Amino acid sequence: MPLSLAEFVDRLQESGRYTFTADQALRECPLSVVAFRNAALRLERQGRLTSPRRGFFVIVPLEYRSRRTPPPSWFIDELMKFQGRAYYVALLSAAALHGAAHQQPQEFQVMTDEPLRPTVAGSSRLRFFFKKRVTRTPVVPVKTETGSMTVSTPEATALDLVRYLHGAGGLGNVATVLSELAERLDPGRLVAVAEVEADVAAAQRLGFLLERVGAADRTEPLARWVAERRPRTIRLRAGQEAKSAAKDARWQVLVNAPLEVAE
Repeated sequence: MPLSLAEFVDRLQESGRYTFTADQALRECPLSVVAFRNAALRLERQGRLTSPRRGFFVIVPLEYRSRRTPPPSWFIDELMKFQGRAYYVALLSAAALHGAAHQQPQEFQVMTDEPLRPTVAGSSRLRFFFKKRVTRTPVVPVKTETGSMTVSTPEATALDLVRYLHGAGGLGNVATVLSELAERLDPGRLVAVAEVEADVAAAQRLGFLLERVGAADRTEPLARWVAERRPRTIRLRAGQEAKSAAKDARWQVLVNAPLEVAE
């Protein structure tokens, strides 16, 4: 018997699948494109579907109807496959997954290899950050309710937080997150990430911040790596005045901004 879109959605959910594309639905349901769009719109209004990108749909289970979407972790991997983009869960979202959840992110943050506009799925906002060599960043698979997703390692997350301050809530927030993330950082892997990213200035700022939040025991190999590159003196906050700023000799950082770490 021909399937209605509602029946197609029910069958997917019964089999443990929570995403589908318009093309997949049209292959299973004898609907015109216009009829499919109208049926999908009705299901969205009923709270059964949400669509973070045109042509891509997420099934909303009953327990998430009030939020109008399941958590982004349920569908981010399939969404990025649909868009044909390399990705990893990054910044504050990655830090929270690694146990640094003091400052819960208000958005789900994803690093991609192409600039993408933010999108909304129900009550969830997904924000995308661009990195040209995203596939070189060390990542780990993290199991989700529907499969798995790719997440930056604790060390890669730490360096990204320093490089993307604007997306991580600013200097003070990054310092607070690093204070919680520090126990998960491997000193040798920090150097490996710095090598991959080839960003000496970010390594300088990260080393300085880790020392300031009481994680100096994680920084010795990174300090040697930085010193070998004979770094120039940089500002802790790029683009901000540094007159009369104190200089940290080990990291060659002008401390031109106050640093407050939340308790």
